[in-house]
Amino acid sequence: MAATEPGTTIIRGALLADPGLRRAAPADVLIRDGIILEVGAGIAAPPDAKVVDATGCLIHPGLINAHTHGHGGLARGQGDKWTLELLLAAAPWIGGSRSLQDKKLTTQIVAAEMVLKGCTAAYDLYYEFPMPSAEGLDAVAEAYHGIGMRAVIAPMVADRTVYEAIPGLYDALPTPLQARVDKLRLPAWERTLESMRGVLANWRWAGHDIRAAVAPTIPHHCSDAFMCGCRDLARDYKVGLHSHVGESKVQALVGMKRYGRTLIQHMDSLGLIGPDFVAAHAIWLDDDDLRIVRDRGGSLAHNPGSNMRLGNGMFRFHRARELGVNVGLGTDGANCSDNQNMYEAMRYASMLSKVQTPDPRYWAGVEDIYTAATQGSARALGFDDIGAIAPGKKADIVFLDLASINWIPHNWSVNQVVHTEDGTGVRHVMIGGRFVVQDRRLLTIDLAKLAVEAEAARERLEALNVEFKDLYEKLEPVVSSFCPALAAQPYHIRQYLCDAPA
Repeated sequence: MAATEPGTTIIRGALLADPGLRRAAPADVLIRDGIILEVGAGIAAPPDAKVVDATGCLIHPGLINAHTHGHGGLARGQGDKWTLELLLAAAPWIGGSRSLQDKKLTTQIVAAEMVLKGCTAAYDLYYEFPMPSAEGLDAVAEAYHGIGMRAVIAPMVADRTVYEAIPGLYDALPTPLQARVDKLRLPAWERTLESMRGVLANWRWAGHDIRAAVAPTIPHHCSDAFMCGCRDLARDYKVGLHSHVGESKVQALVGMKRYGRTLIQHMDSLGLIGPDFVAAHAIWLDDDDLRIVRDRGGSLAHNPGSNMRLGNGMFRFHRARELGVNVGLGTDGANCSDNQNMYEAMRYASMLSKVQTPDPRYWAGVEDIYTAATQGSARALGFDDIGAIAPGKKADIVFLDLASINWIPHNWSVNQVVHTEDGTGVRHVMIGGRFVVQDRRLLTIDLAKLAVEAEAARERLEALNVEFKDLYEKLEPVVSSFCPALAAQPYHIRQYLCDAPA
């Protein structure tokens, strides 16, 4: 990220959002060299301290995106009635033929949107075909650094295509389509691991709070040998592991068919699940799965917008928290949930918990949602010094304008952060004590120039990927019939989908 602001800063006149209070209370925040020293009313500051007048602002810690995909930025708005499996089939079309500059550009789009909407750190599962490259991931890191964000960048990897991973799907394709998808086969897992090891061994961004991690994308898209190799690589370099687990019903059914047990049980038997492990989506997890993640100290990344957009189902937020699992909140990629708005993710998470049962005792409260988007996500990313406005934490602070229509009137602070704020009230964003957004203007990149570059890239990539678009259009009728038919089979989750008793 951008260097922290040196020297001493005092924020005066703000109201500090606090889940323990109905209305935010006045609080000053004393910051030195990007670290919060003291929080409270009427704090004394050194005479040379820079004063930030936050009168008329509500402040809250920077929101933290526990699961996104930087490669999705240039693919925004490409699909409508897509399931997860159709999205995977469309990947070569909407994400193919990218140059090194495209890889940086797509991440800049995503990062710019996040900070403008109050998000200061993200876990990015970035995909390169056919395997991750040092220069590609370096470009992704450069994008986050230039915008000013903190990030964890995990190359998303597999050694099986979707056509090999879902039993029967390849056989359902006409012979000419089989020949075309054969060209999409991935390298031997040993080669991919070797490339990833090179990336991790030479990672140069950790000092900027841009860390590396490992993301075996979906368990059954990876051979057991490959998953174990990812496990060992993460342990060798002391980085995180992140995977899409139980995102769709197809995934859950394939897991049972392939392994004779749930995906979480299988990954646990291979030793992947531990304190540095994050399971994204986690919709089709039963209580035993949740207990495994809890007992191993892992985390879940809840992506309510994507879960609805792709028709995957409803994550049991209240039940996961009731069982003691750490839950973070994410947006997923702009190619499958359209935006990178963590305020929207909070609102969706709240709403989804409420439609699962008519009994309010089993709904998620706004305090839980707010905590998931801050402290829960911070833990999922592996950061212990962000996610709160408190002494010892890094000064990642969002300033909401109380004159915004979202805050007229201002009744219940955290409730309105979750349910009424939509990003339009964001006035300033500070990361490490340095303003990245000020008076609603992103200071670290020229958005007008970014728009011109993005449109040029879109036009060029559209021409380059004509063949992949044609392939998708021929695959779509097969995938859109085969996978829903598979998902129609019964899958037994050992408790009710809602938390309430029968």
